Amino acid sequence: MTLKRLILIFILTPIAVLLAVLALFNSWQEPQFQSRLELYQTNIALQAQAWQSEDSKDDNLQAIREAILGEQPLESATKQYQEARESVQANLDKVNNKLAQLRSQPEITLTPPKPLPDVPPTTKTSRQGQQQLQQSFKQLQKLLAELDLRLGILQAQQGQTDTALKTWSELQQRSDINPEFGETAAALSGLWNNPLRLLPNAQELIQKNLEGWFRSTALVKLYQLQQRQDALLGVKAAQQQSAAQAVIKLAVIGTIPTLAALIGLILLILLFAQRLLKGKALLLAQNADVPWSTPWDGETILQVFVVGFFFMGQIFVPLVISLLPIPHPVADVRLQAFSVLISYLLVASGALLVLYFSLKRFFPLPEFWFRFRFQDNWFLWGLGGYCTALPIVVVVSLINQQLWQGQGGSNPLLQLALESQDGVALGIFFSTAAIAAPFFEEILFRGFLLPSLTRYLPVSGAIFISSLLFAIAHLSLSEILPLTALGIVLGVVYTRSRNLLAPMLLHSLWNSGTLLSLFVLGSN
Repeated sequence: MTLKRLILIFILTPIAVLLAVLALFNSWQEPQFQSRLELYQTNIALQAQAWQSEDSKDDNLQAIREAILGEQPLESATKQYQEARESVQANLDKVNNKLAQLRSQPEITLTPPKPLPDVPPTTKTSRQGQQQLQQSFKQLQKLLAELDLRLGILQAQQGQTDTALKTWSELQQRSDINPEFGETAAALSGLWNNPLRLLPNAQELIQKNLEGWFRSTALVKLYQLQQRQDALLGVKAAQQQSAAQAVIKLAVIGTIPTLAALIGLILLILLFAQRLLKGKALLLAQNADVPWSTPWDGETILQVFVVGFFFMGQIFVPLVISLLPIPHPVADVRLQAFSVLISYLLVASGALLVLYFSLKRFFPLPEFWFRFRFQDNWFLWGLGGYCTALPIVVVVSLINQQLWQGQGGSNPLLQLALESQDGVALGIFFSTAAIAAPFFEEILFRGFLLPSLTRYLPVSGAIFISSLLFAIAHLSLSEILPLTALGIVLGVVYTRSRNLLAPMLLHSLWNSGTLLSLFVLGSN
């Protein structure tokens, strides 16, 4: 056994596996992005429920409204906020316990792995870790206070005045929050209290600490009590304008994916019926059991992924970026977006270079390797695969949410895309997620890994293993099941079409749809 093989198998691979396991374990106690996303969608639904058409008796318009918002939008929103509050309180307790443990431990040095390629790894002492936890603790406290303010308004609007007053009263009694939240809670309590207590700075507090439907609802209540008709009409007019925009947003977010998922469901039913009637799905049977001719062995596969993918993404590129004169953390959203793009391109370039030099001695490659054919039916495979993936991944995601209960971490790029309303930044995020990521990841996972595994496994087994590794590479526990499901569809599309353009299109459509939905949700 050569020295190179010894180093690769017995040193580099165990290190890569250990750090990946630690990264996944780290994500176990992090909140899922899905919880924040659901609150954004809930807030837009609350804005939309205030929408009133000119013809309020039109049954068709009412049916459309109910189809978009549901029959009981306030009750649904209250349930969402109660679940979000429970999740935040649970995370707050966990952070508090971690802080207590760190205070009782001697200072040590530890290097927690971070999701690649977005966030470079950093070395932190226990004191620095404690400071970060304290910052997270304060952010969670703030979020909990904001949730209580909003939850009280939801309760009050449903006639649960005593419950709302209790929610705000408990908030006022907490000494660990910004005093303004307590004052805002007092102002809201005064509006719904009997007898009324109108604080002189109630309007200022409401406008500063509430937003969207919650702000307009509280201001309507305040102006009604103050009998300020002009101000009341102004708020109601603005509320109607926001409500109409919110209805359009929800229609855009819901209609396009729903139609695509419906098409995908029909395709799945047709394929299943074809299998029952003819013994197998003829379309999906194309190339189903045909392996690639693979001239290299497992050592080359390890070399590409351990050296090219993992060490480039986790060690080399973050080290290079840390040497650049860039302030950390980056505050400007455009710089954040540009930093993510450059980091990703460096990781992709490094990994593709390792791939090239690892396979160079096997040139010319056998037939069907890294195949790009523009004059082919790749577009239909990619589009059909996207539609088919939607219902599958949605079902898997619903099961996944029940398993993880709001925990398990998520890709930090999603949060940046949701909260960024800068056009340039969003354009850069789109370039990263919808162009760079599909090109690089499909070459590596579908173009190289999947066919390479057919040397040792049947095609179906290679699809599953490559999909699982594709999901694990994102280093978030909560994303493993949905991304594995997506990877399986990508693998099926590639093995049947034998054209990398097909899974690249599917991957690009998937990421584009996610980013566009985040942009619409964040544009309040």
